[in-house]
Amino acid sequence: MGIAERKQRQQDEVRAAILAQSWQIVEELGWEALSIRRIADGIEYSTPVVYKHFESKDAILEAFSREGYVLLASQLSDAQQAGDAPEARLMALARAYWEFATQHPRHYQLMYGLGIPTCEMVREIREIKEVSDVLHTAIEEAIRAGKNPETDTHLKTTTFWSILHGLVAMSLIAVPGCPEKARLTLEDAINGFVKALMN
Repeated sequence: MGIAERKQRQQDEVRAAILAQSWQIVEELGWEALSIRRIADGIEYSTPVVYKHFESKDAILEAFSREGYVLLASQLSDAQQAGDAPEARLMALARAYWEFATQHPRHYQLMYGLGIPTCEMVREIREIKEVSDVLHTAIEEAIRAGKNPETDTHLKTTTFWSILHGLVAMSLIAVPGCPEKARLTLEDAINGFVKALMN
């Protein structure tokens, strides 16, 4: 291995250590406790080393947010394979979204702390666009299979995503409670949405 390759490998290892330490801080103390100083102390490097890899705490948060969208897009893509009927696919997407939020609450809080992504964010951040594209495609297929082919796909995709986010925020983030009742609420809301979309 040459000097350049060794140097790059060391840089990659430091970057990975920064992210691992950051995640440990978040898991133990929450997002608000994350700081460049605390990360540097944890990996036993100076703060300039951390800044060499990430220009700010926000850059670290963006890395985790992108990671979350990659995980969510993967789960949604898998769920999209469920059955041939558009209704079944939309319900599978809703359940996969819900499961992502329950399995990855720290990622979800970071990704959606300020609500669903804006149109500009969807256009500019590839990882968010991948999630949006999966949802958009499923809604488009349901509209084509329904009785109102003139329905606004963008509007219905935003509505679908808003329903999912709102239910997750109410049930899992704001007021954690009975998971079974929350799941039934999700299914009831999505069933109503699908009926309205396709009839």
